Amino acid sequence: MTIRNLKQLFEPASVAVIGASDRPHSVGATVLHNLVAGGYIGRIFPVNPRHKMLAGLEVVPSVTRLPQAPDLAVICTPPHSVPGIIKDLGKLGTRAAIVLTAGLSSTHDALGRSMRDLMLAAAKPHLLRILGPNCVGLLVPGIGLNASFAHTGALPGKIAFVSQSGAMVTGVLDWARSRHIGFSRFISLGDSADVDFGDVIDYLATDPETEAILLYIEAVTHARKFMSAARAASRSKPTIVIKAGRAPEGAKAAASHTGAMMGADDVYDAAIRRAGMLRVYTTTDLFDAVETLARTRPARGDRLAILTNGGGPGVLATDALIGKKGRLASLSPEVLQQLDSFLPATWSRANPVDIIGDAPAERYLRAMEALLREPEADALMFIHAPTAIVPSAEIASAVAPLARQAGRNVFACWLGGDSVAQARSVFSQAGIATYDTPEEAVRGFMQTVEYHRNQQLLMEVPASPSDGLNEDREAARRVVRAALASGRGQLSEPEAKQVLAAYGIPVVQTRAAADVGEAVRCAREIGFPVALKILSPDLTHKSDLGGVVLDLETPESVEAAAVAMQRRLHELRPEARLRGFSVQTMVRRPEARELIIGVSTDPVFGPVILFGQGGVAVEVVADHAIALPPLNMVLARDLISRTRVSRMLAAYRHCGAADVDAICRVLIHVSHLIVDIPEIRELDINPLLADAGGVIALDARIAVAEADRRGVDRLAIRPYPEELEEWIAWQGGRVLLRPIKPEDAPQHVAFFNALDPEDVRMRMFVRMRELSPAQLARMTQIDYDREMAFIATRSREDGQPETLGAARVIFDPDMASAEFAISVRSDLKGKGLGWLLMNKLIGYCRERGADEIVGECLSYNQGLLALVRQLGFEARHAIGSDTMQLRLPLRD
Repeated sequence: MTIRNLKQLFEPASVAVIGASDRPHSVGATVLHNLVAGGYIGRIFPVNPRHKMLAGLEVVPSVTRLPQAPDLAVICTPPHSVPGIIKDLGKLGTRAAIVLTAGLSSTHDALGRSMRDLMLAAAKPHLLRILGPNCVGLLVPGIGLNASFAHTGALPGKIAFVSQSGAMVTGVLDWARSRHIGFSRFISLGDSADVDFGDVIDYLATDPETEAILLYIEAVTHARKFMSAARAASRSKPTIVIKAGRAPEGAKAAASHTGAMMGADDVYDAAIRRAGMLRVYTTTDLFDAVETLARTRPARGDRLAILTNGGGPGVLATDALIGKKGRLASLSPEVLQQLDSFLPATWSRANPVDIIGDAPAERYLRAMEALLREPEADALMFIHAPTAIVPSAEIASAVAPLARQAGRNVFACWLGGDSVAQARSVFSQAGIATYDTPEEAVRGFMQTVEYHRNQQLLMEVPASPSDGLNEDREAARRVVRAALASGRGQLSEPEAKQVLAAYGIPVVQTRAAADVGEAVRCAREIGFPVALKILSPDLTHKSDLGGVVLDLETPESVEAAAVAMQRRLHELRPEARLRGFSVQTMVRRPEARELIIGVSTDPVFGPVILFGQGGVAVEVVADHAIALPPLNMVLARDLISRTRVSRMLAAYRHCGAADVDAICRVLIHVSHLIVDIPEIRELDINPLLADAGGVIALDARIAVAEADRRGVDRLAIRPYPEELEEWIAWQGGRVLLRPIKPEDAPQHVAFFNALDPEDVRMRMFVRMRELSPAQLARMTQIDYDREMAFIATRSREDGQPETLGAARVIFDPDMASAEFAISVRSDLKGKGLGWLLMNKLIGYCRERGADEIVGECLSYNQGLLALVRQLGFEARHAIGSDTMQLRLPLRD
């Protein structure tokens, strides 16, 4: 992750066009024309050895003859020339280039090296950043920069658009201009040889000219960088995504149910959700979402009240709402009574609230006031169809002030054309989200709901699992290592269950038997009834060949079933290897639901976890949801909630509610398992039975392979770094220094409340009485890949943990500079705890390769100044401020 030298790319003071031309319709001529015609105020240097003047500008014959190093170079020359040009630009001092040229990967030199690789090698010594190759270019309308060969320019605005597709760039430019939509940055990534989504998102997250980020994604190449950048950006700015390639045809077949069901688009959907972004599916939705999110408050929920002057539009809105999995709000008796007091006797007496077509402005106003007081409604939709009785503009003027000041979101739909144009304008000018049709209004409402849900996942403070997660990692590793040592790529069912049991996942008692006789002996030892399953590494679905028989009550029935299994295998799959049988206790739980939990390895995002309805028809039912690890209780519950089977986990008819916490714990165990043991490539638990008594795994499959990366490195999101935990002697006892966890939120609140008000001001530079939920989430839910917070913690006399101090650091996107902050509980200051935390933090920053640690404090914070000076920090007064700038160099 790096934004180094991206300022020169997006805010250049001068631009050189390498390969500028006057040849009609050439790229070089188009780029030069766009730069000049766009009104760019910086210097422009056309470069071409065959011209003296182009577009009224003096032409430079070569890069080496440029009078100065341009901030940005736009390269329009053939592939074989690009590496040399980059080398010359780097020596000159240019730090950003846009390579429009295509074909660099397929063009090679005499030694077989691609022009792409040679270009990157030439740029590396100079830290020269490259946008492209094979891109349309870059537009920054605010400074008149059109460094592209697009057919039209962009209007200034506050939206950044980033696209991998050149066709989408030109198409969206044309589409947006016709609708007067402007942009802060318009970026074509092309092949993303250097600058990619992660870099651009990091830059835009802190760009003051950008208020919303729109992404057109075809493929992500650096998953962790992308996820870290997206999670950081979406905390501060709406980040909205179109992901192309939703069709499942590209998915590969896999040996497990999970691999067979999971498509690449499912994984992207999970990543977008986990990053707190909003996914849409059309260009219109993309820009509508920006408009909607800009004009609405954060959503309160998915319950919608609908106010309409016609039954038909209300029904259309209801159909659209239910189709998008929203909910109609119930109307309380109090609100029904209020509405009854002034509405005609023929009103609907239900939601949607049809106040009849002859409704005057006063009726609209009173009905809206009543519905905005409805505690069961999270938002209100206002639908008006024009009539000849009351002018629409009159109604709009009457209700717009109330809608604008409402404590919840109001979505308006003015049906019609010219007759409602003025009304629509009144609402739009009042900042109220306004749409042409009920379906569009519902779509806008559900966009806010989905965006709010995704944002909540970033801000939620998860609870700890209700019981301990006892995991025997070494026992599980021994099973996996033994299988790999024997040359196998798949564990037997008993081995798979050993691994699950080692991680605290309840499994049915299972024995492996090499032959029929041993299967009978195992059944006797386990106790009848039993289930018998065939063991063969070549069978994906045992039941398809009659390889599973249940409820065997006698030794004779076990023997007969085993013999029959052998015969069927030899007849139907003579090439399949028979490894014996598994014999397991027959589980009878009549109220249990059959679930599946699985793991597959995505080539981009690494391991992903699947949850859904299980059983033999799992692929036909196709009820599943996907999440990226690591998981905690909040994320596990969210994963479960996104399936249809989640509704079956509640109590219904004769069945008691299933133990959802137990299911969540299994998901968390599986998350830990795939982090700890990178050799696990695929995993199925199917079925996992769940009822009021808990869960138990009846069948399991695990595929393994030698790991090419550590478990942590395979993940798109870095998990909790347990290896950084350290016990330290302190004040006659011991404290644990460790990274903070989301589950530390309650004790972090207690820690903050134990700080003196003056200590809070010293830390925050302002007086604060309490932490907001967003601040608490930001402090406890950190991205371990680009920030760290160490806490000092110990157990109180009642056994509950308490936080004594915290030191945190945030790395810049270049991983060069790290900004720190530290707090120690007020009653513990001066006891050496700050020294321990800062040494821990400094050691960590050195290990991560940071160049320096920086910070600031108030000039009269003598305690912190004394501490950091002892640690080797430089402290200097900030000019024109009462703060001190602190710096510790980490490299000689």
